Amino acid sequence: MDGDRNRRRSDGLKHTPYSYQPDPRFRRVEGTPIARVNMQLSKAVEDRNWPRVFGLCKEINKQGIEPDVTTYTHIMSACAAAGSQQEARATFEDMLALGVRPTRQIFHEMLHACRYSETSTLIKIINMMPEYGIRPNEFTYEILVLRYTEMQQLELALQALHQLNADGLPPTLKTAQAVIKLAGFTGLPRLALDLADAFEETSVRRLEHDAWVDCLIASAETLWEEGVMRTWDKVVHELNITPDEGLCIQVLHTAGRHGRSALALDAFRILGRIGVEWQEHHFAPVIEALCKEKRIKDALATLDMMRDHDITPLLETALPISNAVATDTDTVDEAWGYLEALREEGKRVDVSAINVVIRAAIILGDLQRAVGTYKAAGSLGVEPNVDTYNLLFAGCIAAKHRELGDRLLTEMKGAGVRPDARTYERLIALCLTQANYEDAFFYLEEMKAEGHAPPRSVYIALIRKCVALGDTRYRLAVEEMLECGYEVGEDLQRFIDSGGEDRMLALRESHPVGPIPERVLARKREEFMKGVLDAPLAETSEKPGSS
Repeated sequence: MDGDRNRRRSDGLKHTPYSYQPDPRFRRVEGTPIARVNMQLSKAVEDRNWPRVFGLCKEINKQGIEPDVTTYTHIMSACAAAGSQQEARATFEDMLALGVRPTRQIFHEMLHACRYSETSTLIKIINMMPEYGIRPNEFTYEILVLRYTEMQQLELALQALHQLNADGLPPTLKTAQAVIKLAGFTGLPRLALDLADAFEETSVRRLEHDAWVDCLIASAETLWEEGVMRTWDKVVHELNITPDEGLCIQVLHTAGRHGRSALALDAFRILGRIGVEWQEHHFAPVIEALCKEKRIKDALATLDMMRDHDITPLLETALPISNAVATDTDTVDEAWGYLEALREEGKRVDVSAINVVIRAAIILGDLQRAVGTYKAAGSLGVEPNVDTYNLLFAGCIAAKHRELGDRLLTEMKGAGVRPDARTYERLIALCLTQANYEDAFFYLEEMKAEGHAPPRSVYIALIRKCVALGDTRYRLAVEEMLECGYEVGEDLQRFIDSGGEDRMLALRESHPVGPIPERVLARKREEFMKGVLDAPLAETSEKPGSS
């Protein structure tokens, strides 16, 4: 039985190859003329050889080959890549004339070919798609939205995005990122961030890193606190992207404006990590942020940190500290206590920190406390500089205390501190507060002898004083001012023509009954002090030819 079974198995096995008889009536698709042309068109499109593509089109017409949908797809792809709108329209019309039904890809290629035309043309093509049973999809809207964003038409892009959502279609990554970037570019960071959040909540795909960086840039440029806080954490800590110096400075400005010292210090850390050499404009926002958070002691310590990095703090750098301290005398005394605490901790107290306390006292009108701070500076190991004396001179101007000004000038020279242009400007202003103002002309000549160009404000002050008191030397001051290239200006000329009555008349006209109210005089004094203390020399020293 086993032998029979084995015999039957061996009889069923085939030991020779199966034979194949070709069908002579069958012809391969690759062998047809249109198939060969389509392969050549595909190769030409792949190589971006547009002359070859259009040459093959002429060959098709010459040989009388009937094109199919594949042929038209390749031709339309070439028109799209070359931006040939007229050729794309001609191809589409020819396709319809031959009864070839267009596909979604052909419509997309035609939309791409018309990308440089008016948006109404794109909309007409999209509206034509349902006539051939083709429903626009998310890639259809992508072409339209990208065109809108290229033209910076944010409203139309948002409308198209809304229509996309209404049709139940998710936006593509390119669509979302293009609208987000345009929203940020047009100064709408809140909209850009909302769009980014909405996309990531509804899509399985994540936005590219550039989209979040664009949101950060837009938020920082508009000083939007919430946007900067969120996008900075996303970009730096989650995506591990290192911003450049420009973006870090923008973030520093936002942090300083809104009192976000942690954010400012984080941006400061990034600057150090990318090898940026720290400058004064990097420290200034950090100090401002610390002051907004009432961390006066840390802000004062930052001034010494600047010195450690060979950076000289400017008066404007410490301005936020002075403004935070100049609320009342108790706050001024508290700031002095911080300086003593820093000294006890073994830290160096910078002279600009002393100037902060002096400036705050002068703003409060407490000249005695300002002078006392100046006298006690030596106990903290600080030597006054020219800014210290200039601040004290400003206090003397407000108090019209010429005697104290002379004593401070003597001490200044004895300490070997060289006067600068602002020193002479304030000495002249101090002399003009007195009935005897002869020394004002002396300091003017000394200022010029030291090589400092007197600013226009000095000449205006001298002219007004002389005109108001009937001193004919105002003519010499006017001549010298004109020689320096300054213009007289309408207000000053009107003051001269009125014999010094113009300004007082203006005040009297606004308050015709009784004396000028004290609040008006107080406001005038406040404006004067603000101008004396805050205005840099560049603002008061107008260039020749300016009015």
